[in-house]
This record gives sequence, structure tokens and C-alpha cells, in this order.
Amino acid sequence: MFIVGLTGGIGTGKSTVSSIFVKNDIPVVDADTMARKVVEPGRKAWKAIRKEFGESVFFDDGQLNREALGDLIFNDVEKRRKLNEITHPEIYKEMMKAAWGHLLEGHQFIVMDLPLLYESGRMLNLLHKVIVVTCEEDQQLERVIKRGQLSEERANARVKAQMPLEDKCNKANFVLDNSEDLSHLEKQVDQLIVTLRASNAHWKMRIYFISSMMLIFYLIVYLYSFFAF
Repeated sequence: MFIVGLTGGIGTGKSTVSSIFVKNDIPVVDADTMARKVVEPGRKAWKAIRKEFGESVFFDDGQLNREALGDLIFNDVEKRRKLNEITHPEIYKEMMKAAWGHLLEGHQFIVMDLPLLYESGRMLNLLHKVIVVTCEEDQQLERVIKRGQLSEERANARVKAQMPLEDKCNKANFVLDNSEDLSHLEKQVDQLIVTLRASNAHWKMRIYFISSMMLIFYLIVYLYSFFAF
């Protein structure tokens, strides 16, 4: 199995692209879903956030107040870095667990939805290809304002906190333009799926994996035989 990274900017439409992949029976492992999971009350990241940022970013019932935390970190680079140090290792652990499960199911490839792929750089060495979803700058800002019910100032802070879309597009293997309607986006994703399904990278990886397992097996047998005598 090979892994395809999906990224872009806030409000560009990564979730829409993910849903199209899912409709085509391609598993998607979503970093945002894992991010919500790792900050559930009592978990390691939840405790670390509470210690680092205090009670002001939590509701009375102990749930994380994501909006309050967002306002705190998006305007402070150092606090944003600290939060990433707390949450990213836990998020990646959960994502790799999910990826392993899909590997055992026999999928040719999966998609990992990673909003901060290039900002963190943590998963790049595991990815066979990278897809970036982009749109016009004014569309992006409008979508962020509408989705989060934010002021233009707050929405712009969230956009500016990420790497510029142009830089992400320059690094990507594939770029999907989400500045038109849904059907236009669906056609692009459908064409991309055909390209990815035509790849034989998963066979190379399966051969490498099986060869590695056989080598380990023979090594164990050899050591057992050696020490048995």
C-alpha cells in the first residue's frame, strides 16, 4: 500500500476532496478527526494543553474550547509552536494506527488529509505523492469567514498562520483547483484517481515488505538453530 498526502489551505476544500475519495471506496485518514480524538478529556495531549495554556481554553465540562484556543495561538507563533509540539506526535500515532489497519485490509493506497503537511514536514517521507487543493485568495477568506462565523480580521489571521498556497502548490505532485463548482472539482478528482490506480507502487512496497518479513523470519530461525546447539 502507498500513502497519498492531501493538503491545502484552510477553507480551500480539502474535506470536499476527501469525501469524493471516500465515495470511490478509497480510505481517508483525517488529521483533524485525530486531532479532536487526542484532546478528549483525560488523554495525554489534553493534560498537556491544560497545563500549558490554562483553564481559559476549556469549557466547564472539561471539553477543549477549540475556538478560544484558536484565538490564542493564531496570533502567537510561539504558542502555536508549543501546541503543535503537544498534539502532533499524538495525532501522527493515531493516523499510523489507522493506516496500518487499512494496510491489513489490502487497499492499494490510502489518502491522508494533512492540513499542516508542509508546515510540520513530519509525514513527508512516508508519502508517495502529495495533492494540494487550492482556490482564489478571496474565495478562501470568504469560506473561512462563513464556516467559522468569524470576523474578517480573525479569519485572515487563520489564513496567514499557514504557508502561502502558492508555495504549497509549487511543492505538490498534483494540484486541484477548487475555485469553480463541485462538478469541476469532481472531474479533477476522478481523473486523479485513475492516475493513482494505474500506479504499481503498491506492488513494489508489498514485495519490499514481504522480503523484509522473510529476512526477519530466516534470521530468527538461524539464531534459534545456532543457540539451540
